[in-house]
Amino acid sequence: MFEASERATDVPAPVRRYRTVLAEQTVSVVSPLLCIGLWEVAVRVGLLDWRFFPAPSAILSAFTSLLTSGELLLHTAASMKRVLLGFLFGAAPGLALGLAVGLSRWVRAAVNPLVAATYPIPKSAIVPLMMLIFGLGDASKIALVAIGVFYLVLINTAAGVMNIEPIYLEVGRNFGASRLQLFLTVALPGALPLIFAGLRLGMGIGLILIVVGELVGARNGIGYLIWQAWTIFAVERMYVGLVVIAILGWVTTLALDAAERLLIPWKPRA
Repeated sequence: MFEASERATDVPAPVRRYRTVLAEQTVSVVSPLLCIGLWEVAVRVGLLDWRFFPAPSAILSAFTSLLTSGELLLHTAASMKRVLLGFLFGAAPGLALGLAVGLSRWVRAAVNPLVAATYPIPKSAIVPLMMLIFGLGDASKIALVAIGVFYLVLINTAAGVMNIEPIYLEVGRNFGASRLQLFLTVALPGALPLIFAGLRLGMGIGLILIVVGELVGARNGIGYLIWQAWTIFAVERMYVGLVVIAILGWVTTLALDAAERLLIPWKPRA
């Protein structure tokens, strides 16, 4: 027993870390494949109704058909353009105002009641208002995404600044730092972990809202694809739209994770 323990402790830490990461990645790949396999089997043996839950192989066939025809790429590009523009227009003011709310009690007193009152309003409920103001084109979809992203980035940024130890802000003030310098050198770096949490949540809600916005008054986009598939009961095409949204969410999360590792090298990693 002691010999086995000694052999285990003789393994270098980098090797143990590599084995752990490899095991985690293996589980991350195997678990969704297992779920897909069980889904396929359940459909083929009749446990799931294929009219509402088509087999993954049928969804893959529809995906391939839409991809080779170029239709899927056009819809995906249209949705991503709207999401990225809405994300930019929502995250930038949310970040700036969140920093101000976290640093100033007066700004916090003025903004908090407005956020508390308007944030719970379902963003899908303002789709008609966005269409009334901005029309049926891209502007209404971009505005809808921007509003959803704005709140999440604002709330998380303000929480990140308020969680900074007050001593850091006091040191900055004692050394004569201007408000802009406090923003850039203390508040922003200190709040970055929660800012990125807000950005991830914002991107997720952006992908949800773009589908909601494209269900009505759109001529392209993933939401339009899903709605059109529903009207003709092409369930496989509906699932293709859902799969594309899932892939986009996964890819954007990986991109934000990479940016976080680059901008916050001091943050401990699991």
